[in-house]
Amino acid sequence: MPSSRPARLLSTLTPLLHTYRWRIALALGLLLLASTALLLVPLAFRDLIDEGMGSAGEQLNQHFLWLIVLALFWAFTVAARYYTVSWVGDRVTADLRSQVYQRVIQQSPQFFETLKTGEVLSRLTGDTTLIQTVVGSSASMGLRSLIQFIGGMVMLAVTSWSLFALNLGLMLLVTLPVMIIGRKVKRLSRESQDRIADSSAMAGEILNAMPTVQSYTQEAMRPRASSSA
Repeated sequence: MPSSRPARLLSTLTPLLHTYRWRIALALGLLLLASTALLLVPLAFRDLIDEGMGSAGEQLNQHFLWLIVLALFWAFTVAARYYTVSWVGDRVTADLRSQVYQRVIQQSPQFFETLKTGEVLSRLTGDTTLIQTVVGSSASMGLRSLIQFIGGMVMLAVTSWSLFALNLGLMLLVTLPVMIIGRKVKRLSRESQDRIADSSAMAGEILNAMPTVQSYTQEAMRPRASSSA
């Protein structure tokens, strides 16, 4: 099935991620702490309004102090999570590039006769950069949004069931168009990566054989545009 192909491709990164499993576990722990702290902010404001406003000054100060401590804790966990996830993403990308390079140089001479050098270089840089984005930030942001969504909806369901049902219905109306557009964006993104590889391959061949290009006065020949539009 086409939809399962990206999942299978990402599953090949499991050995690389396993090397940094403790760092990943630390990032997940920080993610849970940061999401929990953010979900506690509405409860802290509720206590401040319900109990703090009509109480003595010392008790009001305690509620504000609790908000400040919560904000500082959230800021620390978010910064630590971002650093940890970025660290893992950089290391995984470096290991992936090294493995791809080692695999490429072990190919047969026929492989290098049919494949352009520029395309290989583009795959080593552009494609691995996308993987770095997924591992280093996108996956973490997706998990953060998922945890906060589930926690927020649970809190909303406990507070007001009617508002929960209304928000759920509105989100379904918004999600369907996003899923449809997302399929097209994914296809365009894949085509864009292929165009970038083709453009880099042609540019690499031209630059590597510049005496031949100039001898045939083909300097005006340009690589194809990388845009998929």
